[in-house]
Amino acid sequence: MATSHRYPASAGRNLINTGAVAAEFDAVVFDLGGVLIDWDPRHLYRQLFDDEATMEHFLANVCTLEWHVAHDLGDDTKESCAVLALAHPEHADLIHAWADRSEDMIGGAIDGTVAVLADLKARGVRCYVLSNMERETFPLRRERFVFIDWFDGHVISGLEGLVKPDPAIFRRLLRRFDLQPARTLFIDDNAANIDSAAALGIHAVRFESPEQLRAELEDLGLLD
Repeated sequence: MATSHRYPASAGRNLINTGAVAAEFDAVVFDLGGVLIDWDPRHLYRQLFDDEATMEHFLANVCTLEWHVAHDLGDDTKESCAVLALAHPEHADLIHAWADRSEDMIGGAIDGTVAVLADLKARGVRCYVLSNMERETFPLRRERFVFIDWFDGHVISGLEGLVKPDPAIFRRLLRRFDLQPARTLFIDDNAANIDSAAALGIHAVRFESPEQLRAELEDLGLLD
């Protein structure tokens, strides 16, 4: 079932706060996983393991985040799981669960950040997505979380063949939506992604919590 957040109608696009600081920004770019959506493989694998230590060993040595990068680059997840299962036949069912039960890795929307997005949209701020995500799961997440369609555009790694923190995906975002780095605010929970954006002159904010993000946006004049 889709999450049914709504945001108030805006008086018009680009009507960012007239304060001096806020006027410096044309757009806000959000990561999805870890910022707006609670994605963590542990949400799935805690259902499949009896103890935490064994699960953590599996995630550190079999279905690792390093292995998962190929999915974010666009590789077919089911095919990737099939190859990995051949190398670890004793874990075949657990490996295939990564593809077959991908939506069980989602704990839900991070409602406080969705509220921040809603407030930005109500003020007429242009908002975009730049997210590392598998090409086959993005349509599922878009159907599940209606707020994804509030955005003015999306750059999804699995559809682009590029992943953060590669500077090339940030440049693609800027070109596609005609954004100026210094007038773009980027929000992500990953330090490497923040550093990559900042190196290109993008104003980058590392996400820690909805409350922290709202306070930073208020300091910048984007929210009251």
